[in-house]
Amino acid sequence: MAEKITEFALLKDEFWWGGAIHDGIRMPYGTIDVEHDLSNLLENSGAPFLISNRGRYIWQNRPFRFEFRSGKLSIGCEEEVNLHEGHVTLSEAFHEAAGKYFPAIGRMPDPLAITAPQYCTWMEMHYEPTQQKTLDYAREIIRQGFPPGVLIIDDNWMEDYGTWKFNPSRFPDPKSMVDKLHDLGFKVMLWVCPYVSPDSRTGRSLGKQGFLVQDEKGKTALRRWWNGCSAVLDYTHPEAWTWFKETLDGLVEQYGIDGFKFDAGDPAGDPNSEWATGFQWKGTDIPNEDCAAYSRLGLHYPLSEYRASWKMGGAPLMQRLRDKPHSWGKDGIRMLIPNSIAQGLVGFAFNCPDMVGGGWDGDLGGNAFDPELFVRYAQCAALFPMMQFSTAPWKALDERMASYCLEAVKLRESLGAELLSLADEAGRKGTPILRAMEFVFPGRGFESIKDQFMVGDEILVAPVLVKGAASRQIIFPEGEWVGDDGSRVVGPVNLRVEAPLSRLPWYRREIRSV
Repeated sequence: MAEKITEFALLKDEFWWGGAIHDGIRMPYGTIDVEHDLSNLLENSGAPFLISNRGRYIWQNRPFRFEFRSGKLSIGCEEEVNLHEGHVTLSEAFHEAAGKYFPAIGRMPDPLAITAPQYCTWMEMHYEPTQQKTLDYAREIIRQGFPPGVLIIDDNWMEDYGTWKFNPSRFPDPKSMVDKLHDLGFKVMLWVCPYVSPDSRTGRSLGKQGFLVQDEKGKTALRRWWNGCSAVLDYTHPEAWTWFKETLDGLVEQYGIDGFKFDAGDPAGDPNSEWATGFQWKGTDIPNEDCAAYSRLGLHYPLSEYRASWKMGGAPLMQRLRDKPHSWGKDGIRMLIPNSIAQGLVGFAFNCPDMVGGGWDGDLGGNAFDPELFVRYAQCAALFPMMQFSTAPWKALDERMASYCLEAVKLRESLGAELLSLADEAGRKGTPILRAMEFVFPGRGFESIKDQFMVGDEILVAPVLVKGAASRQIIFPEGEWVGDDGSRVVGPVNLRVEAPLSRLPWYRREIRSV
């Protein structure tokens, strides 16, 4: 089917969000010329959805191209494009679109993922996780005063890619390990990916059954990824999908595993990406639907984390932002809020910023490591729907700096009941937990604010995102706001507040009884 171009004139002061989440740093769209093709999700999540502060939205069933230029929105798609109108605000348009196209499933992830941090072993252990290291790490978390939370055992716990069995030389008694972690108060997730070592016994068996993706010649296709070249499980094939699920279910039943970090799964359709292949999926020929099929695996577990997913709005999945460098720039900490706002507005309410402590090899080594950035990153993440550490603060920082990270975690604990209430609402209605200022206070000119956010409708959070800053400007809407430092601010007002390294500025809107 040939692509058709449909154009819409932008309304006065109209701004848009949606599409590829990693492009959130450029949102809201409408002020500068922008174009993007949603067959490329930029190694993160996304949806075929655009939504505006003027109550309009566009939903398509498949990826489309879009362009904002000269006061117009152009959509290139093989389907007929429908512009939904008739609403006044961003919130009203969101709730109608969610109800029609990505309704909430009716549940949230395990509450521990909301109230406590997640601790990933990646930067602590890299490709060398062991049973003893994992138990020692969990005990040290508690000894340092941090609460037990979700512990994610990352890459190389298994025998091989595609052979999802504990490596006995590293994990001699995994059931005992998981039981001890549960006794300490942790929930346990395992890292998995859809890649299969092609010359392994598992790879040969899956190939014979037709469960691996094939190329144009009908041979097993190989995908180059960050750990080499692997075959790919065809999770669009119902029997292959069932094989993977039953394999994961076996880990749950045998060892008591609580969930999985579903890594990779990036769509294979982008012709400009390093992921490009001649993949022939058995279950679909629509771009990105392979990613959607992979995402649906996570619906069967109380804890499922994804970096790459497609069209999973309303689902109780932990949606993590793409790995970022240890940076103060637009590629690092300044991305967290706008990208997370975008996640919420496409229905990914249970969103998690990138890991505190970095996710890239070498990030925390040498002169590149900035303790101040580590602390500000932890503060920024503290009141997101979820918070995840990849590096132990007490190892990377001095005692004073590490104490600021602990304070951020304790703040999260203190607001745990409110976060759970918002997560419950998100599970039932799909409403974002982390909200744009425009979502809560429409029509006040807050559309382009992306360095502060709302948690629900009552808590305003304004992290410091600039190196060396000990104060920052905050825009307060109407009402009386009570700060974490006991100060009171009457809005609307644009005010500079003190924010030393020890402080994450946040304010609660005081509701006066009549």
